[in-house]
Amino acid sequence: MKNYYRKIFIQSPAVFGVGLINLMLAFGASAQSAGSSPGPESVEELRAKVADLTRQLEAAQKELAATEAAENAALESAEEELADIQAAPSIGAVTFGGAIRANYTYGDYPATGGPSQGSDGGNFSLDTFRIDADLLYGNIVGRAEYRWYNGYNFLHTGWVGYNFEGGSQVQVGLNRVPFGAGPYGVSQSWFFDQSYYVGLADDMDIGVKYLFSVGDTELALAYYYSAQPNGLGYTEHASRYDADLVENDSGEGYKERNQVNLRVVQPLEWGDDLTTDLGISLQVGQLVNEGNVNDGDDGIAYASAIHAVNEWMNWKLALQLTYYNYDIGGQDLINRGFYDYYADIATEGWIPAASLSYYLETNDIRWLDYVLPYLEFSSILKTGETADGEDFRDSSLITIGAAWAHNGWYIYTEYAYSNGNSFVGGNPYTNFGANLDSTWQGRFNINFGYYF
Repeated sequence: MKNYYRKIFIQSPAVFGVGLINLMLAFGASAQSAGSSPGPESVEELRAKVADLTRQLEAAQKELAATEAAENAALESAEEELADIQAAPSIGAVTFGGAIRANYTYGDYPATGGPSQGSDGGNFSLDTFRIDADLLYGNIVGRAEYRWYNGYNFLHTGWVGYNFEGGSQVQVGLNRVPFGAGPYGVSQSWFFDQSYYVGLADDMDIGVKYLFSVGDTELALAYYYSAQPNGLGYTEHASRYDADLVENDSGEGYKERNQVNLRVVQPLEWGDDLTTDLGISLQVGQLVNEGNVNDGDDGIAYASAIHAVNEWMNWKLALQLTYYNYDIGGQDLINRGFYDYYADIATEGWIPAASLSYYLETNDIRWLDYVLPYLEFSSILKTGETADGEDFRDSSLITIGAAWAHNGWYIYTEYAYSNGNSFVGGNPYTNFGANLDSTWQGRFNINFGYYF
């Protein structure tokens, strides 16, 4: 655009002059035909001026072309330099990256000064440091990711795969279980929705996953032998990323085995920029009793969900309704381990979840690429009861916030309000199990992340 106006500025005087002289010549010719003769010398002078202006115009055009070439070369050089700066380091077919994240927390807690899981209120703390490696060698692909948290660390991802003709792909190893509206459930937030805390969102297990399409229908079929392996931390079985069914430090609990997953998503177009990804997810697996719980009987785990991701212009509305059941012979609580922390959850329940977000580009703000405000709700509607016959209380989570992105920075600012999430409030008031002391508590959180 800048060169366009420069071109107009340079060309306009010459073009105007040429047009004026041609008009004068035409007028002179007309006058001569009417009997008014300007004389041969005057016509020659005008023609000389036209030729001189034409030469000036050609010179200006050459100068403009040279300037444009120089600017384009400078722009290409700057873009190449920026690409070199932003390019991740690589060795052969493997590209490396990573992230470092810090967290600020402040909220309503009992005398502990912080939530059951998370930094103390009002303090900064290390959230995550991670190293990534991505493999691309012809049709062979893969990914590995290792994470360090405060006091514990683990392998988050580790798989190799193959890209087939037609767009299908197979992954073998520690990969994300295909269940729900997206890789993080319906959520855009740092806290996720309640599906994650019962093991049904962003779950990494060891097995084989096949991604393929039939027409425009997207499918995922997977078999998982076991859950994510335990890492290094204070606990014997909970040093991991996922909310997996595990033994406690006394050796009592269940292990996940032989799980099968199916996910089907059908894209729909409604016109006027409105689309829907409508899908279903199914999961069934074996629960192996490792600690003589409930007389040593094994169990079965199954879950199903219907989900829809609706997009209209920059708006996104993700909806999901999930039913899950960890059937272990009538027991209403089962142990899970994640983030070096054990938590009992209700063995059966429904989880409605919704997330509304808006993608706002900020082209006029140099220090910000875009901002993503969101509002989310989810709840674990439980069916269990205590030994005294008192019904479990539901565990709900409301999150309002925004994600801010610029270059490698990604920052979450959000307020979470819950009556049943140990990462928001403190014990004994909020938990994923019976939750008899259910009390609404809030947590303001800022997560600063730099990805490289």
